[in-house]
Amino acid sequence: MNAIVLPGALALVLAAMTATGAQAQPNVEGLLVRVGERVAEFYKLAKNVICIETSTVQPVDFNSSSKGFVRTVESELHIEADSDQIPGAAAIVRKVRKVNGRVPREKDKKDRAGCTDPNPLSSEPLEFLLPAHRSEYQFRTAGIAKDRNRTALMIDFASVDRRSNPELIEDPSGHDDCFDWSEHIASRGRIWVDARNYDVVRVERGLRGPVDVRVPALIQRCHQLASWVVIVRDDVTIRYKTVAFSAPDRCCFCRNPSTPSPWSGAASSQRGETRGSPITDASSQEAGSSSNGGLQGVND
Repeated sequence: MNAIVLPGALALVLAAMTATGAQAQPNVEGLLVRVGERVAEFYKLAKNVICIETSTVQPVDFNSSSKGFVRTVESELHIEADSDQIPGAAAIVRKVRKVNGRVPREKDKKDRAGCTDPNPLSSEPLEFLLPAHRSEYQFRTAGIAKDRNRTALMIDFASVDRRSNPELIEDPSGHDDCFDWSEHIASRGRIWVDARNYDVVRVERGLRGPVDVRVPALIQRCHQLASWVVIVRDDVTIRYKTVAFSAPDRCCFCRNPSTPSPWSGAASSQRGETRGSPITDASSQEAGSSSNGGLQGVND
Protein backbone atom coordinates (compact mmCIF):
# COMPACT_ATOMS: atom_id res chain seq x y z
CA MET A 1 0.00 0.00 0.00
CA ASN A 2 1.36 3.42 -0.98
CA ALA A 3 1.72 6.04 1.75
CA ILE A 4 0.45 9.57 1.17
CA VAL A 5 1.93 12.55 3.02
CA LEU A 6 -0.56 15.36 3.49
CA PRO A 7 0.74 18.93 2.97
CA GLY A 8 -0.54 19.97 6.39
CA ALA A 9 1.25 17.10 8.13
CA LEU A 10 4.48 17.89 6.26
CA ALA A 11 4.33 21.53 7.33
CA LEU A 12 3.78 20.44 10.94
CA VAL A 13 6.84 18.17 10.84
CA LEU A 14 9.02 20.91 9.36
CA ALA A 15 7.83 23.40 11.95
CA ALA A 16 8.66 20.95 14.75
CA MET A 17 12.15 20.37 13.32
CA THR A 18 12.79 24.12 13.06
CA ALA A 19 11.65 24.70 16.63
CA THR A 20 13.88 21.89 17.91
CA GLY A 21 16.89 23.27 16.05
CA ALA A 22 16.25 26.77 17.37
CA GLN A 23 16.09 25.54 20.96
CA ALA A 24 19.31 23.56 20.57
CA GLN A 25 21.40 26.57 19.51
CA PRO A 26 23.46 27.58 22.60
CA ASN A 27 24.73 31.04 23.49
CA VAL A 28 28.33 31.26 22.32
CA GLU A 29 29.60 33.10 25.42
CA GLY A 30 28.07 30.60 27.83
CA LEU A 31 29.34 27.74 25.68
CA LEU A 32 32.90 29.12 25.70
CA VAL A 33 32.85 29.42 29.49
CA ARG A 34 32.01 25.72 29.83
CA VAL A 35 34.55 24.70 27.21
CA GLY A 36 37.24 26.79 28.91
CA GLU A 37 36.50 25.10 32.24
CA ARG A 38 36.90 21.67 30.64
CA VAL A 39 40.20 22.68 29.02
CA ALA A 40 41.50 23.98 32.38
CA GLU A 41 40.47 20.70 34.01
CA PHE A 42 42.25 18.78 31.29
CA TYR A 43 45.48 20.73 31.87
CA LYS A 44 45.26 20.04 35.59
CA LEU A 45 45.16 16.29 34.92
CA ALA A 46 47.56 16.25 31.97
CA LYS A 47 50.38 17.83 33.98
CA ASN A 48 50.72 14.46 35.74
CA VAL A 49 51.11 12.42 32.57
CA ILE A 50 54.09 11.61 30.35
CA CYS A 51 53.34 10.52 26.79
CA ILE A 52 55.24 8.87 23.96
CA GLU A 53 54.52 10.77 20.73
CA THR A 54 55.21 9.30 17.30
CA SER A 55 55.37 11.74 14.39
CA THR A 56 55.56 10.47 10.80
CA VAL A 57 56.37 12.74 7.85
CA GLN A 58 55.97 11.62 4.24
CA PRO A 59 57.18 14.01 1.50
CA VAL A 60 54.63 14.31 -1.30
CA ASP A 61 54.56 16.04 -4.66
CA PHE A 62 51.91 18.48 -5.83
CA ASN A 63 49.75 15.57 -6.97
CA SER A 64 49.80 14.22 -3.38
CA SER A 65 51.89 11.23 -4.47
CA SER A 66 54.61 9.92 -2.13
CA LYS A 67 58.09 11.21 -2.85
CA GLY A 68 61.22 10.20 -0.94
CA PHE A 69 61.57 8.44 2.40
CA VAL A 70 59.30 8.51 5.45
CA ARG A 71 60.79 10.04 8.61
CA THR A 72 59.49 8.83 11.97
CA VAL A 73 60.37 10.59 15.21
CA GLU A 74 59.50 9.24 18.66
CA SER A 75 59.49 11.79 21.49
CA GLU A 76 58.74 11.85 25.19
CA LEU A 77 56.07 14.51 25.72
CA HIS A 78 54.49 16.27 28.67
CA ILE A 79 52.39 19.39 29.23
CA GLU A 80 53.42 22.32 31.40
CA ALA A 81 50.60 24.65 32.43
CA ASP A 82 50.15 27.57 34.81
CA SER A 83 49.52 26.49 38.36
CA ASP A 84 46.57 28.88 38.75
CA GLN A 85 43.08 27.46 39.11
CA ILE A 86 42.29 28.77 35.60
CA PRO A 87 45.61 28.74 33.71
CA GLY A 88 46.45 31.28 31.04
CA ALA A 89 49.22 29.42 29.26
CA ALA A 90 50.18 25.84 28.50
CA ALA A 91 53.11 24.40 26.59
CA ILE A 92 54.03 21.04 25.11
CA VAL A 93 57.57 19.95 25.98
CA ARG A 94 59.27 17.20 23.96
CA LYS A 95 62.48 15.21 24.18
CA VAL A 96 63.39 13.13 21.12
CA ARG A 97 64.06 9.46 21.93
CA LYS A 98 64.32 7.84 18.50
CA VAL A 99 64.65 8.87 14.85
CA ASN A 100 63.61 6.19 12.35
CA GLY A 101 63.77 3.59 15.11
CA ARG A 102 67.26 4.41 16.45
CA VAL A 103 68.76 6.67 19.09
CA PRO A 104 69.37 10.17 17.60
CA ARG A 105 72.89 10.78 16.33
CA GLU A 106 74.74 14.07 16.62
CA LYS A 107 74.23 14.88 12.94
CA ASP A 108 70.45 14.50 13.33
CA LYS A 109 70.45 17.74 15.33
CA LYS A 110 71.49 19.74 12.23
CA ASP A 111 70.38 17.55 9.31
CA ARG A 112 67.87 19.22 7.01
CA ALA A 113 65.71 16.08 7.18
CA GLY A 114 64.85 17.10 10.75
CA CYS A 115 63.27 20.36 9.59
CA THR A 116 59.78 18.88 9.98
CA ASP A 117 60.40 17.32 13.40
CA PRO A 118 58.05 18.51 16.19
CA ASN A 119 59.33 21.52 18.12
CA PRO A 120 60.96 20.83 21.52
CA LEU A 121 58.71 23.53 23.00
CA SER A 122 55.40 24.59 21.49
CA SER A 123 52.11 26.12 22.58
CA GLU A 124 49.35 23.70 23.56
CA PRO A 125 46.72 24.04 20.81
CA LEU A 126 43.71 24.46 23.12
CA GLU A 127 45.06 27.33 25.23
CA PHE A 128 43.32 29.90 23.00
CA LEU A 129 40.05 28.69 24.57
CA LEU A 130 41.12 29.84 28.04
CA PRO A 131 39.79 33.18 29.36
CA ALA A 132 43.24 34.78 29.10
CA HIS A 133 43.29 34.34 25.30
CA ARG A 134 39.67 34.37 24.15
CA SER A 135 39.72 38.13 23.54
CA GLU A 136 42.23 37.52 20.72
CA TYR A 137 39.54 35.74 18.67
CA GLN A 138 36.00 36.22 17.46
CA PHE A 139 33.69 33.26 18.07
CA ARG A 140 30.27 32.38 16.72
CA THR A 141 28.12 29.27 16.84
CA ALA A 142 28.03 27.30 13.59
CA GLY A 143 25.27 24.80 14.27
CA ILE A 144 25.06 21.17 15.36
CA ALA A 145 26.58 18.15 13.62
CA LYS A 146 27.42 14.51 14.11
CA ASP A 147 31.06 13.65 14.75
CA ARG A 148 31.78 9.92 14.97
CA ASN A 149 28.28 9.03 16.21
CA ARG A 150 28.06 11.78 18.83
CA THR A 151 26.30 15.13 18.77
CA ALA A 152 28.76 18.01 18.49
CA LEU A 153 28.28 21.75 18.85
CA MET A 154 30.30 23.65 16.25
CA ILE A 155 32.03 26.98 16.94
CA ASP A 156 33.78 29.04 14.26
CA PHE A 157 36.67 31.29 15.29
CA ALA A 158 38.90 33.89 13.63
CA SER A 159 41.70 36.19 14.76
CA VAL A 160 40.53 39.64 15.85
CA ASP A 161 43.67 41.11 14.28
CA ARG A 162 43.32 40.12 10.63
CA ARG A 163 46.65 41.63 9.58
CA SER A 164 49.51 39.18 9.13
CA ASN A 165 53.05 40.56 9.36
CA PRO A 166 55.41 37.58 9.64
CA GLU A 167 59.16 37.67 9.14
CA LEU A 168 61.28 34.74 8.01
CA ILE A 169 63.76 33.41 10.57
CA GLU A 170 66.30 30.60 10.47
CA ASP A 171 65.34 27.46 12.33
CA PRO A 172 65.88 28.05 16.09
CA SER A 173 66.97 24.40 16.42
CA GLY A 174 69.78 24.95 13.90
CA HIS A 175 68.75 22.55 11.11
CA ASP A 176 70.51 23.35 7.85
CA ASP A 177 68.53 25.26 5.21
CA CYS A 178 65.44 25.23 7.42
CA PHE A 179 63.24 28.20 8.22
CA ASP A 180 60.34 29.34 10.35
CA TRP A 181 58.53 32.63 10.83
CA SER A 182 57.96 35.02 13.69
CA GLU A 183 55.30 37.64 14.49
CA HIS A 184 51.52 37.42 14.12
CA ILE A 185 49.68 35.45 11.44
CA ALA A 186 45.90 35.69 11.33
CA SER A 187 44.06 32.38 11.37
CA ARG A 188 40.56 30.98 11.40
CA GLY A 189 38.96 27.62 11.98
CA ARG A 190 36.26 25.52 13.60
CA ILE A 191 35.88 23.66 16.89
CA TRP A 192 33.67 20.63 17.52
CA VAL A 193 32.50 20.29 21.14
CA ASP A 194 30.83 17.22 22.63
CA ALA A 195 27.27 18.33 23.48
CA ARG A 196 27.15 16.05 26.53
CA ASN A 197 30.17 17.25 28.52
CA TYR A 198 31.69 20.18 26.53
CA ASP A 199 34.94 18.34 25.76
CA VAL A 200 36.67 19.50 22.58
CA VAL A 201 36.64 16.57 20.15
CA ARG A 202 38.03 18.20 17.02
CA VAL A 203 39.81 21.39 15.94
CA GLU A 204 40.55 22.63 12.44
CA ARG A 205 42.74 25.69 11.94
CA GLY A 206 44.10 27.37 8.83
CA LEU A 207 45.04 30.67 7.20
CA ARG A 208 42.61 33.15 5.74
CA GLY A 209 44.57 32.88 2.47
CA PRO A 210 48.16 33.00 1.15
CA VAL A 211 50.45 35.08 3.39
CA ASP A 212 53.52 37.07 2.31
CA VAL A 213 56.51 36.62 4.61
CA ARG A 214 59.21 39.30 4.73
CA VAL A 215 62.77 38.00 4.28
CA PRO A 216 65.50 39.95 6.15
CA ALA A 217 68.44 41.16 4.04
CA LEU A 218 70.96 38.87 5.77
CA ILE A 219 68.92 35.74 5.02
CA GLN A 220 68.44 36.92 1.44
CA ARG A 221 72.21 37.15 0.95
CA CYS A 222 73.11 33.91 2.74
CA HIS A 223 70.46 31.73 1.08
CA GLN A 224 69.86 33.54 -2.25
CA LEU A 225 66.23 34.21 -1.44
CA ALA A 226 63.90 36.89 -2.71
CA SER A 227 62.72 39.68 -0.44
CA TRP A 228 59.40 37.86 0.08
CA VAL A 229 58.27 34.23 0.29
CA VAL A 230 54.69 32.98 0.43
CA ILE A 231 52.96 30.66 2.90
CA VAL A 232 50.48 28.96 0.59
CA ARG A 233 48.64 27.07 3.31
CA ASP A 234 49.09 25.97 6.89
CA ASP A 235 46.17 23.67 7.73
CA VAL A 236 46.01 21.60 10.88
CA THR A 237 43.31 19.09 11.87
CA ILE A 238 43.35 17.68 15.41
CA ARG A 239 41.08 15.00 16.83
CA TYR A 240 40.77 14.41 20.56
CA LYS A 241 39.81 11.21 22.32
CA THR A 242 38.98 10.56 25.98
CA VAL A 243 40.80 7.55 27.40
CA ALA A 244 40.32 5.93 30.80
CA PHE A 245 43.07 4.34 32.88
CA SER A 246 43.56 2.94 36.36
CA ALA A 247 47.27 2.03 36.19
CA PRO A 248 50.27 3.19 34.10
CA ASP A 249 50.06 0.24 31.70
CA ARG A 250 46.38 0.93 30.95
CA CYS A 251 46.59 4.52 29.76
CA CYS A 252 46.59 5.38 26.09
CA PHE A 253 46.63 8.77 24.36
CA CYS A 254 45.61 8.71 20.71
CA ARG A 255 45.96 11.58 18.31
CA ASN A 256 45.76 11.93 14.54
CA PRO A 257 47.09 15.25 13.34
CA SER A 258 47.30 16.04 9.66
CA THR A 259 49.47 18.97 8.59
CA PRO A 260 50.39 19.76 4.96
CA SER A 261 53.58 21.73 4.35
CA PRO A 262 52.82 25.47 4.19
CA TRP A 263 55.65 26.57 1.92
CA SER A 264 55.35 27.33 -1.77
CA GLY A 265 57.55 24.89 -3.70
CA ALA A 266 57.54 22.17 -1.04
CA ALA A 267 55.04 19.69 0.29
CA SER A 268 54.79 16.99 2.92
CA SER A 269 52.14 15.13 4.86
CA GLN A 270 52.52 14.77 8.62
CA ARG A 271 50.63 12.46 10.92
CA GLY A 272 51.17 11.58 14.54
CA GLU A 273 50.04 9.34 17.34
CA THR A 274 50.50 9.81 21.07
CA ARG A 275 50.41 7.14 23.75
CA GLY A 276 50.75 8.04 27.42
CA SER A 277 50.97 6.88 31.00
CA PRO A 278 50.75 8.62 34.37
CA ILE A 279 53.92 9.73 36.10
CA THR A 280 54.68 7.13 38.73
CA ASP A 281 54.44 9.29 41.85
CA ALA A 282 51.72 10.45 44.22
CA SER A 283 50.34 12.90 41.67
CA SER A 284 49.45 10.04 39.33
CA GLN A 285 46.46 9.27 41.52
CA GLU A 286 44.99 12.61 40.59
CA ALA A 287 45.76 12.07 36.92
CA GLY A 288 44.01 8.73 36.94
CA SER A 289 40.60 10.01 37.99
CA SER A 290 38.20 12.53 36.56
CA SER A 291 34.50 13.22 36.40
CA ASN A 292 34.12 11.25 33.18
CA GLY A 293 36.51 8.46 34.16
CA GLY A 294 39.30 9.40 31.78
CA LEU A 295 41.74 11.93 30.44
CA GLN A 296 41.38 13.76 27.17
CA GLY A 297 44.18 13.13 24.68
CA VAL A 298 46.01 16.03 23.05
CA ASN A 299 47.75 16.73 19.79
CA ASP A 300 49.17 19.67 17.84
